[in-house]
Amino acid sequence: MSNNASTLPDTDAPLSQPRGHGLAALTLGAIGVVYGDIGTSPLYTVKEIFLPATGVALNAPNLIGAVSAIFWALMLVVTLKYVVLILRADNRGEGGGLALTALAAKAVADQPQLRATLLLLGVFGATLFYGDSIITPAISVLGAMEGLEVVTPALKPYVVPFSLAVLLGLFIVQRFGTAVVGRVFGPVIVLWFTTLAVTGVAHVAQQPAILAALNPIEAGAFLMARGWHVLAAVGAIVLALTGAEALYADMGHFGRKPIRLAWTGLVLPSLALNYLGQGALLMSDPAAIENPFFKLFPDAWVLPAVGLATLAAIIASQAVISGAYSMTRQAIQLGYLPRMAVRHTSAREAGQIYVPVVNWALLGGVVVAVLYFGSSSALAAAYGIAVTVTMLITTVLTYFVVRHGWRLPAPLAIGATLFFLAFDLLLVAGCAVKFFDGGWFPLAMGLLLFVMMSTWARGRELLVASIRSDGLALQPFIDALDRSTVNRAERTAVYAVADPDTVPQALMHNLKHNQVLHQRNVVLTVSFHDVPWIGMAHRVEVHPLARDFWRVTLHFGFMNTPDVPKALALTRPHGLDIPLFETSYFLSRETVVPTEGGGMANWRERLFAVMSKNAGSVVEYFHLPDNAVVELGTRVQI
Repeated sequence: MSNNASTLPDTDAPLSQPRGHGLAALTLGAIGVVYGDIGTSPLYTVKEIFLPATGVALNAPNLIGAVSAIFWALMLVVTLKYVVLILRADNRGEGGGLALTALAAKAVADQPQLRATLLLLGVFGATLFYGDSIITPAISVLGAMEGLEVVTPALKPYVVPFSLAVLLGLFIVQRFGTAVVGRVFGPVIVLWFTTLAVTGVAHVAQQPAILAALNPIEAGAFLMARGWHVLAAVGAIVLALTGAEALYADMGHFGRKPIRLAWTGLVLPSLALNYLGQGALLMSDPAAIENPFFKLFPDAWVLPAVGLATLAAIIASQAVISGAYSMTRQAIQLGYLPRMAVRHTSAREAGQIYVPVVNWALLGGVVVAVLYFGSSSALAAAYGIAVTVTMLITTVLTYFVVRHGWRLPAPLAIGATLFFLAFDLLLVAGCAVKFFDGGWFPLAMGLLLFVMMSTWARGRELLVASIRSDGLALQPFIDALDRSTVNRAERTAVYAVADPDTVPQALMHNLKHNQVLHQRNVVLTVSFHDVPWIGMAHRVEVHPLARDFWRVTLHFGFMNTPDVPKALALTRPHGLDIPLFETSYFLSRETVVPTEGGGMANWRERLFAVMSKNAGSVVEYFHLPDNAVVELGTRVQI
């Protein structure tokens, strides 16, 4: 397997591309999947701004200023940066951290060192998404369940157990797929946002003075008045922005227009009205700061509101869990993670997948987070830093796309980048002050994953280099082979290799130990490219090497499903017939042997050896028929 910057055209749409669906249906789907995370932020954001640790006094001027800061953060960061700018940076219709990284790397392809740096930066940003995939379910469900304390304080001891029960159920049902649940995502979240808007309007009508928060001067005055303590307030305000990355990450599923329409038509107005409503409530009743979101509701409606909030939290959690599966598949095919079992949960939608290892790892992390932090307030300290660092990385990568990919004038590209960088750095600094209160959690997790992903990528490079240096050149070997003295098997042999110019180890074993050569021999290389989709018209390359030898290269994008037998059927128009039931697949299973010196530190070589040993099955990953595969082991020193 190799990973290249692709120059192949990408003519086929993904199987899960929402073709033929109406704009209304796509917009409804976008509301349900894309905006669940940012839609649950009102559960805890305002309360966090007025915690004693922030030093923000609970009075009318500060309430107006804080709500104004939230509103204009949504306008500048989410609307201007993501909805207007970032959504334009699509990689053949796909979005997300790794898709943007591939775009930026392609834009600077003529500068190898810069390209390598951007790839590593993008991978680190991707690792932070896994931290988000742990914290979002924990904080969203805890924030919803804390409404039980508003119903009666006697239920407080049950908040954590009930939260764990909901989360456990959520992760258990993942293996059944999200098709059924997905159909109700949109209507439930529409009801949620409608509820946010209605409750907000009801309280704004009682305290219209809060409408002064729509003036950006109020936000500026509030932040300036904080002095050096502004970072603590900013660290709380940023909670209103969590989930903004989902707008870009889910672009491939819904398209740019439905996501923009959903934001401007429903999501932004509902969020703004609810934050205004919470501010109005606190101006009238400062005691409601205990839980300003659920205090918006009449007592009789609190319990139904808790139920609706829990559903919204589950949907928000589902979005990031599914995103973690997709991110993992992309990382595997781009060469940053070892193979894992990837199961498709829908026969119709290619994007609906389930990765068992990731699912149970996320569940373990979520349980640890809930038990360790214990409340949404405690988790809020850990939440923001992963989100803001990811936003910062997105801004940096987007600059190279805008300047080098789109060729926009340098003053425009630099000016826009500096404008957004100023906001990103302020948000990162605001969250950094909470490092020892929990901010270390997602950063430590991201750093651990980054070490693993970079080690795997570098280890694969060293492995291929070692195979190439120790192996025999393929063409001279074939030319020197005396076919008349070797027994021939009346089948086709497919030898999967990482280096197509070196004699496959499995072929050497076959000749040495079995003393047999097959009638047709195919040296197969599977190449993954840093574009999301490569169409069937460009899937296969066939090069004859000799009378009974061929070199075949299969090309996949990082969103394609690598079904090798299906792809090999496309060789027939190229003059190579590979019969499905008369073909044997020979695989070399490398056992990595770490050695002193060389390309990596010894501990990283040992880590790579462990990861290689525990990599998922090649047979399952490439959809090979179980009864036609022969695996032969070989030891490779790196």
